[in-house]
Amino acid sequence: MAKKKRVVEETEEEKGAAEEGSLSGRLGEFGSAVMQIAEEKGISKERVLEVVEAALAAAYKKDYGKRGQVIRAEFDEVKKDAKFFLVKEVVDETTREFVEETPADADPRSAEGSGEARAMAGEGRIAEKKKSGENLSARLDESARQAGALAEEERLPRFNPERDMLLKEAKKLKKGIKIGEMIELPLETHDEFGRVAAQTAKQVIIQRIREAEREAMFEEYKEKEGQVVNGIVQRVEGRNVFVDLGKSVGILFPSEQIEGENYRVGQHLKVYLVRVESDTKGPGLLLSRAHPEMVRHLFSLEVPEIFTGTVEIKAIAREAGSRTKIAVFSAEEGVDPIGSCVGQKGTRVQAIIDELGGEKIDIIEWNENVEKFIAAALSPAKVLSAKLFEAERRAIVKVPNDQLSLAIGKRGQNVRLAAKLTGWKIDVMSDDLPPVEKVAVAEEIAPEEVAPEKAVSQESAPEAPAGETSAEGTETKE
Repeated sequence: MAKKKRVVEETEEEKGAAEEGSLSGRLGEFGSAVMQIAEEKGISKERVLEVVEAALAAAYKKDYGKRGQVIRAEFDEVKKDAKFFLVKEVVDETTREFVEETPADADPRSAEGSGEARAMAGEGRIAEKKKSGENLSARLDESARQAGALAEEERLPRFNPERDMLLKEAKKLKKGIKIGEMIELPLETHDEFGRVAAQTAKQVIIQRIREAEREAMFEEYKEKEGQVVNGIVQRVEGRNVFVDLGKSVGILFPSEQIEGENYRVGQHLKVYLVRVESDTKGPGLLLSRAHPEMVRHLFSLEVPEIFTGTVEIKAIAREAGSRTKIAVFSAEEGVDPIGSCVGQKGTRVQAIIDELGGEKIDIIEWNENVEKFIAAALSPAKVLSAKLFEAERRAIVKVPNDQLSLAIGKRGQNVRLAAKLTGWKIDVMSDDLPPVEKVAVAEEIAPEEVAPEKAVSQESAPEAPAGETSAEGTETKE
């Protein structure tokens, strides 16, 4: 009999150890699974541990906690186990309102009494309601006034023994603790949770993981704001184009598209990330293909000298889909900034032109001398002289009569881009005209506001030949 008893005791011990091992094993598998998901979502390990601890605390409170308690879980990723603590705030009479509980409040069942008492109480309430019906409006006015008076007074929160602890009691557990500090009391560890608690933990994990993923995506794309990124056209809805950037989808509005450019699903695009906005469904990404800074970043990708800082882009003037002028400069001797941007046989600039759908690019050299800079900005037209008015930031430029239309450009585009590039208002005049008369005035205005017939003065300027009215056939300056 003694042998049998010993065997039974050993069997029970082995079973208990096996159950304990399986529980810790399941908790370990749970932690490993969440870690794996976090790696796939690109979330930090510290954030994952916070999610696991929040889920365990919610499950523990569901099964073993009480209403109003604040429970904190501490997950050990090495041992794959968890410890639980009850968090209380240290308070006193100055920070909490203490209300004495009546016997009826302490035991709700005693307040009910017998069936006869309940019936009598019900009759009394009915009679009271009938009586109060006559003076209902007066009582409502009085209660409104009382509510307003109570709202004006600052009332202290009510003392709750589940989440508050008096200072004198807290000092017995931890010396030197002060009012407003938190004290943590260790709770009994449980490894088994019910179905409802497990479902609660699951919901907490799903919600927190999604929040962490959105935050990680927002931070990732916020760092890329103001840069050119690669994407694939996901879908086209009306004139809006949605571009898949990998972890998120950005939108390309019609105002940010290159005029005349067509987009198809599956097409690979380079887009400029203008702005990243925080949203409940994920980061909102505003993309652009017409932004002037896109040209700067494309040159930075194609030209190593610009990437390293040997060659600097000083100014950009762009009319997306048509023409762009950029001013480049190099402080190092022996470096040709224009030649670096153009590349051997024009390979570098041609790659950028192809990416922008055939948009023409004029590369000029930046100069501290404003007269020389304005003359270069009006290329391919040859400038004879430039007169500056510093106070008005205006320049009067003289060009040969046969290059007047070339200097102005199609619908005033060449002189308009030159004005944007230099930051000066430019008046273009023919060499054989009196200096008082202005031939063309270039301010930063829209292309449709400059009509071709108004570019040349009808009174004194001769009609330019048909072949000289457009700057489309000009070569990129090398």
